[in-house]
Amino acid sequence: MNPRISGFDHHRVTVADGVTLNAAVGGSGSPIVLLHGFPQTHLMWRHVAADLAADHTVICPDLRGYGASDKPGDPDGTAYAKRTMAADIVTLARELGHDRFALAGHDRGALVAVRAGLDHPDAVTHLASLDVLPTLDMWDVMRGAGAAVGWHLYLMAQPPGLPEQLISAGADAFFGHFLDVWTTDPEAIPADVRAAYLKASREAVPSIVADYRATAGIDLDHDRADRAAGNHLRMPVTVLQQDWGAALGYDAEALWRAWAPDLVHRTVTCGHFMAEEAPAVVVKELRALLAR
Repeated sequence: MNPRISGFDHHRVTVADGVTLNAAVGGSGSPIVLLHGFPQTHLMWRHVAADLAADHTVICPDLRGYGASDKPGDPDGTAYAKRTMAADIVTLARELGHDRFALAGHDRGALVAVRAGLDHPDAVTHLASLDVLPTLDMWDVMRGAGAAVGWHLYLMAQPPGLPEQLISAGADAFFGHFLDVWTTDPEAIPADVRAAYLKASREAVPSIVADYRATAGIDLDHDRADRAAGNHLRMPVTVLQQDWGAALGYDAEALWRAWAPDLVHRTVTCGHFMAEEAPAVVVKELRALLAR
């Protein structure tokens, strides 16, 4: 049996032409949507979601291209733009009865969450980002030998063909590498959950690569346009990250504050998969965000 979030029901919701998302939904109260990262599915929120469901309606979708959600082709390079993926989430929440909602994202999901906050400020009431930088800033700080930590970003930024071929030839080794090296507590991702992540990822190589490729192309165009226009996140924002700034030589809080004037920035000591390694910390910060 595939692992599930205890007490949550699963819904399939059409969010765009030919695109249906899988979402686990539980609890009652003011809504919060939780977006997963790479190489994972909505299951990464299992501990946090179960806690928040005590007094919130919690919606945990698989992003388009991931997990049990649809994986459309990307003939023109827009299907996995974060603008497109953010619109999915706003439609998903609305179809589930919520015109306004809080939004938290980890890794890839955080990039979708930020774009949703920029594009749909009337829908997103609060926003949390776990362990990324905004796309424009991420590429700016990746330079020199230190950029080797983001080698996968450069691989999946290449034109269609070779990245998909290389990754598909050793999918479990590729995706498993990140599950291993990005965690400080291997027990945080038990065997059945790890197996679910690997299965979902190896079945979604083209769409995962398309998601990353967009981050080296169309997503940058959208971020540059917002920066030039002075657009920023209008809602309260909380950022949790490892101390990548110290490792790569930048001021993470300052970079975030340029996008989010109403910012709480926290540095954590756990690994990248903080919702699984330190769920109590994440829940505490999300509850504090929702009270702002």
